Amino acid sequence: MKKNLYATRQNIIIFIFLAIGVLFVGKLFYLQIINTSYKLSSQNNVLRYMTQFPARGKMFDRNGKVLVYNESAYDLMVTPKLVKQMDTLEFCRLLKIDRQAFYARFKKASTHSRHRASIFLEQVSKEDYAYIAEKLYHFPGFYFQARTLRKYPSPIAAHILGDVGEVNQKNIDNDHYYKSGDYIGKSGMERHYEEAVRGKKGLKIVMVDVYNRAKGSFENGRYDTLPVAGKDLVLGLDAALQLYGEELMHGKTGSVVAIDPSSGEIIALVTSPGYDPNLLVGRVRSSNYNKLLEQPEKPLINRAISGTYPPGSTFKLVNALVALHTGAITPSTQFSCQGKSSSPIKCTHSHQSPLPLAPAIENSCNSYFWNTFRCILNNHRHRSLKDAYEEWQTLMFSFGFGKPFNTDIPFELPGNVPTRDYFDKVYQGSWNAMTVRSLAIGQGEILLTPLQMANEVAIIGNKGFYYPPHLIRKIGDGDSIDPSFTTKHYTGIDPQHFEVVKNAMRDVFEGAHGTARYNKIEGIDAGGKTGTVQNPHGEDHSLFIAFAPFDVPKIAISVVVENAGYGSQWAAPIATLMMEKYLTGDVKRKELEEKILNKNFNEEANAEQQ
Repeated sequence: MKKNLYATRQNIIIFIFLAIGVLFVGKLFYLQIINTSYKLSSQNNVLRYMTQFPARGKMFDRNGKVLVYNESAYDLMVTPKLVKQMDTLEFCRLLKIDRQAFYARFKKASTHSRHRASIFLEQVSKEDYAYIAEKLYHFPGFYFQARTLRKYPSPIAAHILGDVGEVNQKNIDNDHYYKSGDYIGKSGMERHYEEAVRGKKGLKIVMVDVYNRAKGSFENGRYDTLPVAGKDLVLGLDAALQLYGEELMHGKTGSVVAIDPSSGEIIALVTSPGYDPNLLVGRVRSSNYNKLLEQPEKPLINRAISGTYPPGSTFKLVNALVALHTGAITPSTQFSCQGKSSSPIKCTHSHQSPLPLAPAIENSCNSYFWNTFRCILNNHRHRSLKDAYEEWQTLMFSFGFGKPFNTDIPFELPGNVPTRDYFDKVYQGSWNAMTVRSLAIGQGEILLTPLQMANEVAIIGNKGFYYPPHLIRKIGDGDSIDPSFTTKHYTGIDPQHFEVVKNAMRDVFEGAHGTARYNKIEGIDAGGKTGTVQNPHGEDHSLFIAFAPFDVPKIAISVVVENAGYGSQWAAPIATLMMEKYLTGDVKRKELEEKILNKNFNEEANAEQQ
C-alpha cells in the first residue's frame, strides 16, 4: 500500500515536471516562431536596416550639357530606444545646433517611433560628415545614412528644373513608396517626372556592436537589395541660349520664351527676376524659400507661363487671319487712317493712307485693325454680331489661347479669351463692335501668356499648325514621351491665308517703314511683330514676337519687358539678339548687346522711389 502511494506521488511529480517542461517549450515556440517581436527586438540591437537611396536621374540640355547632377550627402539617423545617457552639450557642439533644437528633433523622432530609425539631422555635407562620423561612437543610437543632393553647375533655369524637398503627409498617403524623411520633386521637371527620376530604393542590413559601430554585412549581404538609379532626362532646352537670355533680362522684369516650331520643344524659358536654383538645396532650402517669397520683385513667379498680358499689336496678326478666313476682308482691302486724329482708336504711326493689309501690318496701323475687327463682327454671313463673335472666339481657342497646353510645363495659366456670355453679363446683353473695340488691337479683356505668344508666332511660321509646347526631349535610354506632345494641332484658319500675314511680318524687318527695321539681323531672313501694351500702373510694356529663318523656322520667340515702352526699343533687340545667338552661335551686334546688358530698369525704378 505504502509502495503504491509512493509510486502515485512519483507519477504526480513527474507529471508536474513534464507539464512545466511542456509549458516552457510551448512558450519558447510561441516567442521564437509565432510571436517575432522579441526576436526582432533582439536583432534590432545587433542589426541595422539601412535604406539605400537611389541617385536621382540627371538632367541634360539638348546638346548634352549637364543641367542637374547629384552630390553625396548624409542624413544623421536616430533610433530613440537605443539612445543612452549622453553628453547632450557635447553632441550639440558636434552638430552645431542648440539644445532646444536637439530636444525638438529627438521628440519628433520619438513620436515617429521609438524602435525604428528616423532622420535626426538631414543633409549633412561631406566635410561635416567626416568630422562627426569619427566621434559618433560616443553616442549610441545615432548613425549616418548616405543619400544625394541636387547640384546645378550653372545657376540657370530654376523654374524649369524645379527643386526637391522633404515629403509631407499627403505625399506619403498618396504613394506608399515614400516614408517620412524621404525627398520628392516639389516643382518643375523634378515634380512632373518624379516617378521616372526618383529610381527605386534598396536595402542594406549591417551588423553593429554595442557602441553602434558597423561591423560588416549581415549574412554576407544575402538579404541586401541594390538601389536602381533614376532615369536621366534630356530637355529641349539650349543651356547657352537660356543663360544668354537670363543675362539680357538682368535688371528687367518680364520674360523670354523660345520654341522650336518643328517639334514644340522649348529651347529657352526665361523669367526675370529669377534666382539661383542652388539656393533651394539642402537644409537651407526652407529659409531661402521664405526669403525669396518675401522679396518685392517676386522672383518665385514664373512670368513666362504665369504672367498674363494684353498682347497689344502682336494680336493684330491673329485678327488679320480670322478676317481673311471669314471673308471679312481680302489682302487688298483698304482702310484709311488719320494718324493721331483717328477715331475711335487713334494710330500712333505716320504712314500712307489708305493702305491694304500687308502695309498695315508693317506699319502696325491701329485704324486698319479696328476696321478689320468691325468687319469680322458685322460679317453678313452670320445672323447676328454675337454669332460672329462666337466664331471669332472659337478660332482664338484653336490657337491655344484661353487654355493651358497641359504638357509638362508647371503651373501654367490659361490666359483669357472673353466669351459672349461674359459680355452679355457685363453689358446686360447690349453690346457691339464699338463696345469691345479694344480687342481689335490686343487690349482690353484679352490676356495671353508669353508662352502662348511664342506659340502664336510658331503657328504663323508653320503656316497654320503647332506642336504643344513642352520641355522634355528624351527620358532614360529612349522611353517614349507623352504622344500628345508630338501630335500636330491645326488652327481653324485655312492655311492659304498664313502666307499673306507671314510675308507682311518679313516687311516688319525689311520694309522702309517696318517697326522693327532697326533690329534686322544681317544674313538672317526673319519675320516679326512689335507690340506696345498700355499699362495702367506705369510705363507701357514692350513686346515683340518673331520667327527665323523665314522659310523653315528653327526658332519662334516672344519677349515681354514690363514698363519699358515701345516694343521696338527693348523687346525687339532682345528677341533678335537671342535669335542671332541661337542660329549663328555668336552675336555681331556688340554695341546693341552691350546696351541691353547694361540697362537696368529695376535699379532705375528703385532709385526714383527713393
